[in-house]
Amino acid sequence: MTETGVVHGRFQVLHLKHMEYFLAAKMRCRVMYVGITHPDIGAYPATSPLDLHGTAKADNPLTYIERYEMIRDALLDFGVKRDEFEIIPFPVSRPEKLPEYVPADAVHYMSLCGEWDAEKCRILRSLGLQVEILWERSGEEKGITGTQLRGMIAREEDWRQYMPKTAAEYLAEHGIDQRIRNLYYTGS
Repeated sequence: MTETGVVHGRFQVLHLKHMEYFLAAKMRCRVMYVGITHPDIGAYPATSPLDLHGTAKADNPLTYIERYEMIRDALLDFGVKRDEFEIIPFPVSRPEKLPEYVPADAVHYMSLCGEWDAEKCRILRSLGLQVEILWERSGEEKGITGTQLRGMIAREEDWRQYMPKTAAEYLAEHGIDQRIRNLYYTGS
């Protein structure tokens, strides 16, 4: 087991496949840092043509703090102790800034599910960071995605089953499900 690990993603919105990723990484490290990419799409918009969802508000309906709180509550609900994880910004679109946000000796755990993941892996390795691939998945193997889940929320389909209970409750309590519907249909 390593001392420190890092996972990262947009988490727009948090779903059970994200939890699978978190828990697989957490089993390999004592302290896990959860990096939230595009913490502010205005300040840190996508810069790679492979980063298809890092610029539009409809793809990024949750704020940094909303994602932070959902992730924190879900990890606690899944039994991860609060002193065993931290949640941080992870400005992947500004790779030169990443060393200011992540511990230098951490292992970066990744799942490879497409070209953008492969590019992020190359970026991290080019910075001299240690990367461990947890799994490679494509198509159906990948499972639910944030894009699919936001579409289900917008169409008022049965979406809660794909999310940690605390995250689904958070969306409803904060009106984020309605925000997603509004953004989905206006395309803003």
